[in-house]
Amino acid sequence: MVCLKRVVDYNVRVRLKPDNSGVVTEGMKMSINPFDEIALEEALRLRERAAATEVLAVTIGPADCQQQLRTGLAMGADRAILVEHAGELDPLTAARAFLRLVEREQPGLVLLGKQAIDDDCNQTGQMLAALWGRPQATFASKLEVTADSARVTREVDAGLEVIDIDLPAVVTTDLRLNEPRYVKLPDIMKAKKKPLETLTLAALGVAVAESLRTVAWEAPQPRQKGAMVTDVDGLVASLREKGFFN
Repeated sequence: MVCLKRVVDYNVRVRLKPDNSGVVTEGMKMSINPFDEIALEEALRLRERAAATEVLAVTIGPADCQQQLRTGLAMGADRAILVEHAGELDPLTAARAFLRLVEREQPGLVLLGKQAIDDDCNQTGQMLAALWGRPQATFASKLEVTADSARVTREVDAGLEVIDIDLPAVVTTDLRLNEPRYVKLPDIMKAKKKPLETLTLAALGVAVAESLRTVAWEAPQPRQKGAMVTDVDGLVASLREKGFFN
């Protein structure tokens, strides 16, 4: 099972609404979160190596998320599930919804991107593993799966760490794990015939709790124009003037 999230495409410049109440999404190009796309690609490669028999793509969001699920199906996922929800959703509620899908579908492995590029929370995968009571491996840059275990190479501050985990488990993916495949037009046409089921949070027995609330949106300060110096003395003088040292 691969968990996807619909986000503003990473090539699009994000703009705030005039009243600073959120990010403008109307008319914006929306895509699968890049880290989640890597997770889906890895699931497809596992199936191609006969380490998996089926790839299920799931997401939570408005009806428009069907577009991203259809993209996932075009990449090669066998079927998809959309849990419809129009408002904001905190990571814990999302993890609870994914847990209900896990209990229903009984996957041998759950893959997610390590974080979403819109909120950078980096929490849902870890929370899902805790609620499920199964092992987890985060920031995976290499994944090797056998019948009942997985060996994960993960990126840490000191370098690389290799861990073995029992399956079923949760793995979150990093950028260097793979490069997602390009979706071709024939695959897009085939994806229209693949099953896409729609559920609700209520049908899964998940209540929406406001444990996380956004109180303000603010654009970052514009970068100041750089200054040119002609020699080392000029650089030192400029740094001293800015107060970096005495």
